[in-house]
Amino acid sequence: MKPLRAGLLVVAAVALVGRWWLGADASADTAAAPAAAASAPALLPDSAVGGFTKSSGAGPRVPADPAARAAERALWQARLQRATQVRDAYRDATRYPHDSRPLREHPDQIYPNRPITEEAPLRLAGKEGNNNIRLRTWQDKVHLAAGESAKLAVSAVDVNGQVLPLVVQRAVLHQGATGQNGSTMPEVNVAFHDDGTGGDEAAGDGIWTTTVQPANQGFAELAGVLRLSVALQSGEQPGFVYFDMISSPDAPAKWTGRPREAMANGSLQLQLPLEVRTAGRYVVTGRVDDANGKPVALVSFNDELGSGNQTVSLPLFGKLVRDLQPSFPLTLRDVDAFLLRADTFPDRSMLPRRVGRVLQTRSYPLTAFSDAEWQSEERSRHLTEYDKDVAQAQSRLEQLAPPAQP
Repeated sequence: MKPLRAGLLVVAAVALVGRWWLGADASADTAAAPAAAASAPALLPDSAVGGFTKSSGAGPRVPADPAARAAERALWQARLQRATQVRDAYRDATRYPHDSRPLREHPDQIYPNRPITEEAPLRLAGKEGNNNIRLRTWQDKVHLAAGESAKLAVSAVDVNGQVLPLVVQRAVLHQGATGQNGSTMPEVNVAFHDDGTGGDEAAGDGIWTTTVQPANQGFAELAGVLRLSVALQSGEQPGFVYFDMISSPDAPAKWTGRPREAMANGSLQLQLPLEVRTAGRYVVTGRVDDANGKPVALVSFNDELGSGNQTVSLPLFGKLVRDLQPSFPLTLRDVDAFLLRADTFPDRSMLPRRVGRVLQTRSYPLTAFSDAEWQSEERSRHLTEYDKDVAQAQSRLEQLAPPAQP
């Protein structure tokens, strides 16, 4: 699983479809040319045979009829334009590696620790909702590492966004998505507060808040979905809402030591030491801001780690820095990490999040960073094929150029 490669894989797929499309055009062009020539008889010169002009060497023949020649040339001009666009789009999308991308490409990843907020009509389970009364829910985490807690809140508002009276009647924390096997975990009553205690920020504001910590509420061994089911009422209207979380009972690794930085091959390596308890594939993601707080890059690590003391390097690619020209020093912040567990659910075991600033770099001149584009065997192979498409279209256009006037 390499999530940051998804964007590049989509670009490659689009490019390959573009190559198929171009090939389809070539077949259509070849079929259309003799048809156009046959529909418009011409006085052929001695060098023309069967509606086509002889050309030296092997290769496609050129229509003798000027109209057919012009029609085919227009088709090849369109094909050249598309071939050039496909090649240039792929080159632009792959000039940086998958593990060091502009953060603007991933707007949902810029601030990963911002709460998730949703709004829906107040309703009972299995029934239509009341659109005049809407529930606003707030949740600061979905995936919980061992020992982590989640803060949850709910309020009722009208269609204009004005807060309505709300009473939380009962809230039960239990294992979710158990299927036919049922649950072996307990059901635990949970208290919501609107009195300024228990994590509630302001008493009497109509926002009911609670904090869930699986390890302290009887779910320390749960690896899976944890659900908080809430029965509530606004005025005379009863309703129901639930919050889902995914719990990891054990931390597969722990952060150790101080983060470091090192320049290597014109790129800046942001290094995070950790102690790996469970060997396997780890995915680590961090965000880099410039000195003015402007988001710059999404940097990541996705590779196998053995047990013991290890160092994860998050690369800030040189050309990315040269192109974006951020103000130094830079800040690595909001690092999240997990051990990938293939073919099972949950598919990951979370490490504790590193929220906020993790490392502030030194200041570097832009010239310390390489201006070279990222290179790989796959990228070179694709660009070679796209260059062939462009060259083929250019060559055919030259063959179809109007004959020189005597």
